[in-house]
Amino acid sequence: MAQEEVRTHTGIHVLKGAVESLLGAKKTASTSVAGKHGRLVVQFERRLTEEELRKVEEAANRKVAEGAEVVEFEMEKQEAEMHFGDQIYDLFPVPATATRLKIVRIPDWNINCCAERHVESTSLIGPMKLGKARFRNSKKELDLEFELVDLTSWNR
Repeated sequence: MAQEEVRTHTGIHVLKGAVESLLGAKKTASTSVAGKHGRLVVQFERRLTEEELRKVEEAANRKVAEGAEVVEFEMEKQEAEMHFGDQIYDLFPVPATATRLKIVRIPDWNINCCAERHVESTSLIGPMKLGKARFRNSKKELDLEFELVDLTSWNR
């Protein structure tokens, strides 16, 4: 994964933390990364208002500007489940044969089982600009897309 995509992927964890804390959406249905473009799809019951979307973007960008530590570590699967419960899992399954899990944690913001690489600090992501949110009523899914703003033009 290219460094730009590592930033974008870590941005998905920041965005998920904002969506969880502000909207209560807990489970991710899917994610995708292409360069500076990221997409997070979560289980959700309704369409977002423009105000809610603005607040999610602001919360995510505050967490980026904060420079919060992004911690990666491995644990035995059973120990991780005892310590963190099912909050580390999303709707896409971990292979049943897995005995160790790679965990990514942004303290007091997001924790997930995740095999991808991540930046060490949220400040390395750079600001995010959210696009329109799409709600799929038939699947009860909220689709959030974002673009990373160029780091060279960002005044920290």
